[in-house]
Amino acid sequence: MSSTARRVRISGFLAAALAVTLSACGSSGGSSGSSGSSGASGSSGSSGSSGSSAGKADGYPVTLTSCGRKAEIKAPPRRAVSLDQGSTEILLSLGLADRMVGTGTWTDPVRKGLEKDNAKVDRLADRYPSFEKVLAKEPDFVTASFMATVSKGGVADRAKFAELGVPAYVSPSDCAGKDNSGDGDGKRVKTLTMDTVYGEVRDLAEAFGVEKRGERLIADLEGRVAKARKTIEKSDASGTSLLYWFANSDAPYIAGCCGAPGIITRELGVKNVFDDTREEWPQINWETVADRDPDVLVIGDLTRKSQTAESAKKKIEFLESNPATKNLTAVKKKRYVLLSGQAMNPTIRTVDGVEQVAAALREFGLAK
Repeated sequence: MSSTARRVRISGFLAAALAVTLSACGSSGGSSGSSGSSGASGSSGSSGSSGSSAGKADGYPVTLTSCGRKAEIKAPPRRAVSLDQGSTEILLSLGLADRMVGTGTWTDPVRKGLEKDNAKVDRLADRYPSFEKVLAKEPDFVTASFMATVSKGGVADRAKFAELGVPAYVSPSDCAGKDNSGDGDGKRVKTLTMDTVYGEVRDLAEAFGVEKRGERLIADLEGRVAKARKTIEKSDASGTSLLYWFANSDAPYIAGCCGAPGIITRELGVKNVFDDTREEWPQINWETVADRDPDVLVIGDLTRKSQTAESAKKKIEFLESNPATKNLTAVKKKRYVLLSGQAMNPTIRTVDGVEQVAAALREFGLAK
């Protein structure tokens, strides 16, 4: 589908949506229409095209398969919308801010070093932007980190984007070797590794025709992991136990064995006290946490406000005052590691998590 044809379809959809809204509001009967998980889950102008593409760009079309569906990208995207912070930070790290027109779903401030580029791109919403708001940006490519973002209850199903000629891609980290059929955050059938995250980087780099940038980014990430691992490999930290708490003090979301926190755990040779569950973020009561008594608490320091105890400050206040947690070894010794939500999700910032936990283990004297 040409860029002009895609715009016509999107414009038609938006016009129809507006007509329905005006009809409902202006009904002669006077009645108005109704609308109706852990959450770990340089804007460019119009392309100026005035007709069908004069020819195919070299290397295109590109077909990406993600989470069971194919997305055909017929030309290098110029008006991309990234619906999750994880995918946004990959695009920004690839130097693609001038080819992005919108972002959504944020848990943290943007990664350090990306602030200027991020400021060039319109933030459509802190959480899910509406489907109509996304379409108003006339996107030619949409990407997301989580299936929930492009499913019922999120922005819109991928099929709706496809109907309008907009290819939609979802990170393989949320579906490869993962069962998302339940009500929670899914279950890891296969243990996640950074190779899957690197696969997302390669896919997005290919989609935009910047493969060399993608390989440079991956090499940098791999080097950082190796360096962090080397800083503690001569010490025996294997007896050190960790617990990862993402959010919610009432029914806390605690990491299971095999998602992004599992990558951190395995790279550093330590133990997750809840490595006996493959659920991504099971809700576990504090009495059970107390029974496991971890040596170190890795806690999410989030800026969003959708759950209780989102920030690290609120989490620590809770831990040090709650009868079930105030006597935990990690609490009494104040062994807290503060990570961004993105570092605890399967993203390029999981590498930040590896580095920060490694540094903390050395600081606590648990990896000398």
